[in-house]
Amino acid sequence: MSSRLTLDFMEGALFGVFEEGPVQNKSKSTPSRTSLSTSSETLISSNWSSFTLFSSREEAKRSRPQVAMTSAITSCEPLQALQREDDVLNGHTEGPNRKKGGQSRSPSSSNLVYSILEVPPWYLCILMGIQHFLTALGGLVSVPLILAKDLCLQHDPLTQSYLISTIFFVSGFCTLLQVFFGVRLPILQGGTFAFVAPSLAMLSLPTWKCPPWTLNASLVNTSSPEFTEEWQKRIRELQGAIMVASCVQMLVGFSGLIGFLMRYIGPLTIAPTISLVALPLFDSAGNNAGIHWGIAAMTIFLIVLFSQYLKNVAVPMPIYRGQKKCRVSKFYLFQVFPVLLALCISWLLCFVLTVTNTLPTAPTAYGHLARTDTKGDVLSRAPWFRFPYPGQWGLPTISLAGVFGIIAGVISSMVESVGDYYACARLVGAPPPPRHAVNRGIGIEGLGCLLAGAWGTGNGTTSYSENVGALGITRVGSRTVMVAAGCVLLLMGVFGKIGAAFATIPTPVIGGMFLVMFGVITAVGISNLQYVDMNSSRNLFIFGFSIYCGLAIPNWVNQNSEKLQTGILQLDQVIQVLLTTGMFVGGFLGFLLDNTIPGSLEERGLLVWNQIQEESEETARALEVYCLPCGIGSTSCTSSCAQRLPFWPTGEAGKAMTRAQVPVPIV
Repeated sequence: MSSRLTLDFMEGALFGVFEEGPVQNKSKSTPSRTSLSTSSETLISSNWSSFTLFSSREEAKRSRPQVAMTSAITSCEPLQALQREDDVLNGHTEGPNRKKGGQSRSPSSSNLVYSILEVPPWYLCILMGIQHFLTALGGLVSVPLILAKDLCLQHDPLTQSYLISTIFFVSGFCTLLQVFFGVRLPILQGGTFAFVAPSLAMLSLPTWKCPPWTLNASLVNTSSPEFTEEWQKRIRELQGAIMVASCVQMLVGFSGLIGFLMRYIGPLTIAPTISLVALPLFDSAGNNAGIHWGIAAMTIFLIVLFSQYLKNVAVPMPIYRGQKKCRVSKFYLFQVFPVLLALCISWLLCFVLTVTNTLPTAPTAYGHLARTDTKGDVLSRAPWFRFPYPGQWGLPTISLAGVFGIIAGVISSMVESVGDYYACARLVGAPPPPRHAVNRGIGIEGLGCLLAGAWGTGNGTTSYSENVGALGITRVGSRTVMVAAGCVLLLMGVFGKIGAAFATIPTPVIGGMFLVMFGVITAVGISNLQYVDMNSSRNLFIFGFSIYCGLAIPNWVNQNSEKLQTGILQLDQVIQVLLTTGMFVGGFLGFLLDNTIPGSLEERGLLVWNQIQEESEETARALEVYCLPCGIGSTSCTSSCAQRLPFWPTGEAGKAMTRAQVPVPIV
């Protein structure tokens, strides 16, 4: 381990953003403790959102394209020195990762506080695990809250808290599976917005529309068997569709088909698909914010203020350090927790306005749902401990329409995850993942979706891009830290009061958060076009036509569903679900047109992706990082039959690792 990993530096590594000031001058032979291997602005913009698909426009300008078809790539390219007058943030123009002439290369573990194979102290693992949990919190909580209305649960915050706890628990379990047996990179797993659109399309079918009485809070008795059956039969239908669709993802991953599919899926397919994940949700975000536009506007203002204007402001904080007692260090609080801080402040304001009766008490008055006491009894009713288990809502049911809709979400989720793998590998100083690791990662994600369906989260699981960005901020790429994060999620899922607390967030606060998040998701989808030639009329036509049809066709089908009747009920449902899922319509048209209209690989944006795949070689370092635990596939279970499996390490793994005794110096 590098000599700079002293106790004095470890406290700064706690969140990766503690800095002393002013920084003393050091010799050239000793790297500055504040030297950054990545752009702070780029990575923070990935992290602030607590959301699955975040990237930034600054990244597109400053970084070389990493993977053509993912919006989740977080650049690890070293940038020019970041100089501050107060020396809070100080870097070197010629860092250890910069070649002569200004050209950059892949980061090495020398830039990391802890590399992927190193194990930090136990207390640091726990604190960093909590940091990853807080980073993913926004996305984890948002999914159940969005689905609540169509599950007839908008007036049942206690059940919403159960769904939140369940998604915490399953996300933790799937994270551990991914780290130990999947791609083996420190990537957190959590609920995916790619499943939200097809889920809402399925629940909008006439069979699954909520009865009018469930929309009236005064008529809802949440403990009655009739109401319980109303929402449980809907979530059981979601469970069945997710479990069947997850089998498709497992097949694609473990069979190695993902490599074949990626040859034909480019930015012109991904851009409309990801953008249309969020665009159709404008109605949900607007209705929630419209409960009280003043509260929603303040939430938006605070998120923007913290994440954009104050992200580089260091807050002095007292730090206790053994013999030297207490001193003051600087912590970039706003850039690490902008959404969490905004939610807490808005939440507190709603509480004050409720206590002073400034907000109306009449249930029919405008702004009543901004009161914190409308869901106040959920905390007292929620149990302290509740252990989620498979089939807790009953036996899942299956419909053909739901399965086809969720499969569209599975494809989008897989492509995004592949991009996350390559981004994560760069940030933790690991070589690009070889094919068997990518195949295994996608297969384990499919298994995670299967488990999420069995447990009844109403959603699947995928790799969380904002946590990939957090790796660059903290410079702690250890797998052990992500194991700790998985354990934290498991514990949060067992404590029932935790989920209940998040279920009591006032509706307009949620609406304000959604407006920001969904807007950025849309922009992230469009940002994939940076890899293609947008001066080409071919590309302009494909993107414009795909995204416009992804909005127009679902809108028409929703208003004229009776005109698509074929006489076969199952077929009618499949057609309606697919054609009302904007991400399927736009993604399918983008895929079809991009692969049939003539165009070069460079024009289509696939050139960079092919180059990245060629770099994924079976080097000794790659085999050391991506081999299965306990020597499986390298020193044991090395039969010829096992080696033919697309997700199994190659037979040369053990030999290569044995030969790799002397590390190659970085010139």
